[in-house]
Amino acid sequence: MLGIGELSRKTGVRIETIRYYERIGLLAPPARTAGNYRRYRETDAGRLRFIRGARALGFPIDRIGTLLALADQRDRSCEDVDAIARDHLDEIDRKIADLTALRRELASMVDACSSRSIARCRILGALASDR
Repeated sequence: MLGIGELSRKTGVRIETIRYYERIGLLAPPARTAGNYRRYRETDAGRLRFIRGARALGFPIDRIGTLLALADQRDRSCEDVDAIARDHLDEIDRKIADLTALRRELASMVDACSSRSIARCRILGALASDR
């Protein structure tokens, strides 16, 4: 059994985040000692590593909860997991497209800047316009 500090060190997840995951149900409430200290199992550490890995890939919390529930059903087809991952990949592609368009627009503004005076600054003018 692990205390919350040990669990945090072992998984690289901050103590406040562990408590948050407990509150929202991603991590089951731990056993408590007679002094009311939290005691965690190795399976909790594995679950936190899973959550941390999913967060690193940008999965939102609600999807992580779904993935965890699916991971607990070992004999089930991974079709639903695949669908979740594909949806997330599509969202990442949309974000990349949006960022690419933003980059193109900002680069155009920077290229148009003559660096003369603030009064003639095309960047500030573009930001102030309704576009």
